[in-house]
Amino acid sequence: MSGLLALLDDVATIAKVAAASLDDVAGQAAKAGAKAAGAVIDDAAVTPKYVHGFPAARELPIVGKIALGSIRNKLLILLPAALILSTFAPWAINPLLMLGGGYLCFEGAEKVHHMLFPPAHHDVPLDVPVADAGHLEAEKVAGAIKTDFILSAEIMTIALSAIPESSLWTEAAVLALVGIGITAVVYGGVALIVKADDIGLHMATAGRLGATRATGRGIVKGMPVFMKLLSAVGTAAMIWVGGSIVIHGLESFGISGPYQWIEHMAELAAAAVPGAAGAVDWAVTALFDGIFGLALGLALIPVVGKVIGPAIAAVTGKKAAGH
Repeated sequence: MSGLLALLDDVATIAKVAAASLDDVAGQAAKAGAKAAGAVIDDAAVTPKYVHGFPAARELPIVGKIALGSIRNKLLILLPAALILSTFAPWAINPLLMLGGGYLCFEGAEKVHHMLFPPAHHDVPLDVPVADAGHLEAEKVAGAIKTDFILSAEIMTIALSAIPESSLWTEAAVLALVGIGITAVVYGGVALIVKADDIGLHMATAGRLGATRATGRGIVKGMPVFMKLLSAVGTAAMIWVGGSIVIHGLESFGISGPYQWIEHMAELAAAAVPGAAGAVDWAVTALFDGIFGLALGLALIPVVGKVIGPAIAAVTGKKAAGH
């Protein structure tokens, strides 16, 4: 009996340790996921365009296919790659993170540039063959999964950098939880976004109460505005997060001037508004991180267009974008 009681005590102790570990993993996953906010918001803002133009009945299946591809990207490719990187080349995490931050700045700045200077529209030749619906859907899904891979790589790298020194299994559990959780949030949100107009239309036409019909009409009218707002927030988040990543990366390499200057300006602003010091500190830091990110992104546009793009085209044999 004493042996059985000792065994049960050991099992209880192990269960407590396991529970504490799970709490630790969940807490680390939440913090790591929050660090990837910019890429997550952009992911949610970008994905709805891939279902545009398809029948309503195909919208959710397309989102489901993209979500499944996103899970494969994160768990089968990026998670093992992140663990290998963490184990054998931890020194490479920060440069890769800065590279990803630069990419976020470039993508965000390119959207701002296109908004300010819209490219000229060219007429589409009439003899271009039109793909059948199934082929077009497959192409859209494949394109969305490729875009997701880039954003997922940035999300997983940011999450990896946010995990404190831990065992390999803890890192794997945190990254898996981040990958699954972010995918569920992003594509669950995307599913709601792409079906919101259908839900609103149904409420407006079939609602029994006047308030229900009015709410439905409001949803239908408000969705275009919401989509524009989401796109703007996604772009701003990309630029802000990308700039922050690059600035912190520079500091880790001994180039601390930008980081210290922004920190000093944020402290001065916070001291001027003691009643909301924390919020002001965050806002000023995000503002200057965003200004830095936008400047970096605009500087990268000609570099990508004239150097990186043609180099990739020469390697892959495909024409560079815009040619």
